Amino acid sequence: MAMISMQRTFTAFQGPRRLVSGPAGEVALVVKRVAPRPEEAIVIFEDATGRSIDFDLRGGDREVLARLAKLVPPPVEESTPPSEPRGRGRPKLGVVAREVTLLPRHWEWLGAQPGGASVALRKLVDEARRASGDKDRERQARDAAYHFMSTMAGNLPRFEEASRALFADDRRRFTALIADWPADIRDHIVKLAYSDRA
Repeated sequence: MAMISMQRTFTAFQGPRRLVSGPAGEVALVVKRVAPRPEEAIVIFEDATGRSIDFDLRGGDREVLARLAKLVPPPVEESTPPSEPRGRGRPKLGVVAREVTLLPRHWEWLGAQPGGASVALRKLVDEARRASGDKDRERQARDAAYHFMSTMAGNLPRFEEASRALFADDRRRFTALIADWPADIRDHIVKLAYSDRA
């Protein structure tokens, strides 16, 4: 099972009504209290992806939070002393060793760069992130909105047209097409798609 980042927020819906948004633990406990008596199904969404996610809500609050703590690691504070000896590399910087497969000419070019292959690769990645950062964030927001929209509004009127407008980045047409959808669903879709471009 994948780890859930602490910075991520979640939103729970009961039918077309938004129950709660916030960190994983807060959302899980609210859903746990509502779940025994749902009139309509409750679905939890990870806001960063717009995809539904299941939390194991069995047992008491402490048990639920303990299970979530395994999925949601506590934030690492820089002043925390390591509990075990450090290995090679730069763990304080969060450097992670992984395999990279390149052609010989790529290795040759990287090896000739000041600081070596690792420094050159980090610089290339940082430059690419700066160059495409806004577009990447817009794509991720659009994809999250579409995933949520598919689950919660796939059967609503004008879904197909709204999807086309979303992917065409036609915000005016998109918001007009979803204007009469249930308010909480509509508002959450707009938040996921456009909150960073308000």
